[in-house]
Amino acid sequence: MSSYPPPKAGSPSAAAEPDPLRLGLLYAVVFVEIGVAMPFMPVWLGALGLDPGLIGLLLALPIATKIVATRPLTGLIDRGVRPRTLLAAGSLTLAATYALMPSAAGIAVVLLGLLVVLNAAAQAPLVPSIDYLTLAAARRAPRRIDYARIRMFGSVAFLLANLAGGALLGALGGQVAVPLLLTGLALLAALVALGAGERAAPREPRPSADGPPPRLPRMLRLTIGAAALIQASHAAIYAFGSLSWAAHGVSAPWIGVLWAVGVGAEIVLFAGLARLPARWRSPFRLLALGGLAAVTRAVGLSVAEGNLVLLVPLQMLHALTFGATHLGAMNAVSNFAPDGARGRAQGTVGATTALVSALATLACGTVYGAFGGAATFLMMAPLALAGLALTGLARSTTPAGRGG
Repeated sequence: MSSYPPPKAGSPSAAAEPDPLRLGLLYAVVFVEIGVAMPFMPVWLGALGLDPGLIGLLLALPIATKIVATRPLTGLIDRGVRPRTLLAAGSLTLAATYALMPSAAGIAVVLLGLLVVLNAAAQAPLVPSIDYLTLAAARRAPRRIDYARIRMFGSVAFLLANLAGGALLGALGGQVAVPLLLTGLALLAALVALGAGERAAPREPRPSADGPPPRLPRMLRLTIGAAALIQASHAAIYAFGSLSWAAHGVSAPWIGVLWAVGVGAEIVLFAGLARLPARWRSPFRLLALGGLAAVTRAVGLSVAEGNLVLLVPLQMLHALTFGATHLGAMNAVSNFAPDGARGRAQGTVGATTALVSALATLACGTVYGAFGGAATFLMMAPLALAGLALTGLARSTTPAGRGG
């Protein structure tokens, strides 16, 4: 995913051979936890008997926290904090907060809310830190390290967690089942991080402590903005896709299949991207593919209603709307972020995407309540078009030969 030359034999970077399996395992253990927490934490909060408005507030707190915390915490890498340290510390903090949540819920909702905020702050730098490690490894060993195929481990783990989580939690039973399982998964992630993280990528050059930190180039900032807008066009699907499909008569099993189809298509893209010609793996072409697919998906969903003949192929576009967009953003970070600012660049991608997605989700709530699902899905098309426009602007500011 990078045009950087491989390191010379005997250099410090060459001494640490990247291990794609260890990197893939890092993604897997982190995404298994996310794949259980995302669908089942709201269920657990509901089992506590909390008011729906309060549940909504508790679910909004992590989004707001990640907007604020992702960039500065990931930026610690540029100040000499090892990614493995962030991964281990974050995972241990996740385990502690999950373990304390049942007791906190019985004491005071405010205490539970504080744990939710701390939990979100701990999770914020995890995926960006693994992305940092993997992209660094890909720059040093481009023939051995394929970012897309390694990132695929996370998508596969997320899908398996979605499928198996319900059955496992049903077997465990009780109101402590969700936090108990998540505590164990977070501890496992900490152990894997301590055993595998830094072998994949040693520290990269840091700027002089006397000078200001390097700025992110304008073309990179524009590219990050483009990716955030395209990713935010998923807000309608994530928030109201299942509700809208159910309202149009789609059964619960088929709703599950529709979600699985999207993640499955994403996995296929990650697995097969390396077979495409190099010019189609450039950041701007990937972002353009993602943006065009997002416009098509938004318009299609606005007319599909409960028609599975339309919904299945539209969900398959997730391979491009999410997968190609994400890979384009990571490719841009790898190629355009200066040494000493790569951690900040990774954090900026996460924070910007979270901010725009949160605003889009709030807007979706208003539009869905007033006009229904069709208008809500269609409202996502202008976001994707804006992302396409920023992609073109970013490409126009890129020096020849630096990204295609």
